[in-house]
Amino acid sequence: MSVAGSTVCSMELSDGGERARTEQGPADSRAVSTDAGRAAGAARRADRRAARVTGGAQELEQRLTDLLRGGLAATDRPGYGLWEETAARMVDAQAPGLAARVRELGSIPASGPGWPARLLEECALLHMLDSAWLGLDRLPGPLAATVRARVGLTASPEKPAVRDHWLVLAQYDTPEGRIVTRRIWLYGAESRRTALVLSYGAPGRVPARTLPVGAVIDAELTPYPGGGRLRAELGEQFADPVVTPAPPPGVTTADALAAYGRALRDDPWLEAWPATLGAVIPAPCGEGWQMIAPEDGSALPVNPRALSRPGLWKLVALSGGGPLTVFGECGHRGFEPIAAWSPEPPGGVGTGGPVALV
Repeated sequence: MSVAGSTVCSMELSDGGERARTEQGPADSRAVSTDAGRAAGAARRADRRAARVTGGAQELEQRLTDLLRGGLAATDRPGYGLWEETAARMVDAQAPGLAARVRELGSIPASGPGWPARLLEECALLHMLDSAWLGLDRLPGPLAATVRARVGLTASPEKPAVRDHWLVLAQYDTPEGRIVTRRIWLYGAESRRTALVLSYGAPGRVPARTLPVGAVIDAELTPYPGGGRLRAELGEQFADPVVTPAPPPGVTTADALAAYGRALRDDPWLEAWPATLGAVIPAPCGEGWQMIAPEDGSALPVNPRALSRPGLWKLVALSGGGPLTVFGECGHRGFEPIAAWSPEPPGGVGTGGPVALV
């Protein structure tokens, strides 16, 4: 009797399991089918956009060829409209990165003496970017990711996330077309890496994310692919920010230049690389300025773009002829100061806090 009962019970369980699988099967299949359909749709959209970008890159190559054949001097004529027209064509091709670089070309003829050489340099870099996109399948993975980012294709952050105590080095806004881009530079106390967090504001509105310079946040950052994995997404924050006047550790001017050179191997289109200079003094040099390390006398020229900004004079006043820690961007046109820390506040005791220069 007990054997028969066991058999009946087993059959009932078996029938129930079959009914459960029958009831759940179609739903699970529909979910899998929906996910597969979404993935296939996303892949088709990505292929269509890649084809449009390829068409735009081919057109841009032809326009650069025509420009060089006709001579750079023509670009200085009043009413020369190639740049805006070409940029608009790149927007149509869904390549905003190419469009931005084309617009930058349009500003070079009005940038002062020596502009033809600078225009030729930028045309060569743009040609190299076009060629890299057209030969994307032959590039190593990290460089291919950099090319996609430079062209303007979006990507998702790549885990694992890095948890650290991040010092806010700088925060500043720059208008880019109809939107405002906020750049927040962070330095990890344990990872010793510098990261860039970007946020955007709609036309007429500033970005919502704000982190005070000098604050330390216990948080996770997830880097994006390409570009030396400099850009990152700010994730979970585990505590409220704590403000500190202590500066980040600084490097020498030679170390800053070497770091920029290494970064160029991964991203040949990189204009600058973040660097914190330790114990430097701003000093005039001819028609420009330079950052001098008093210990060895080495120097790094200040980017001419910073000479007309009030931040440079703020830096000079903060220094008062003495050394200080300066964070900025080191590139082929020099060092652009963004924030500074003085050893002592004017007439005070202890350390001074950070001062924004942009």
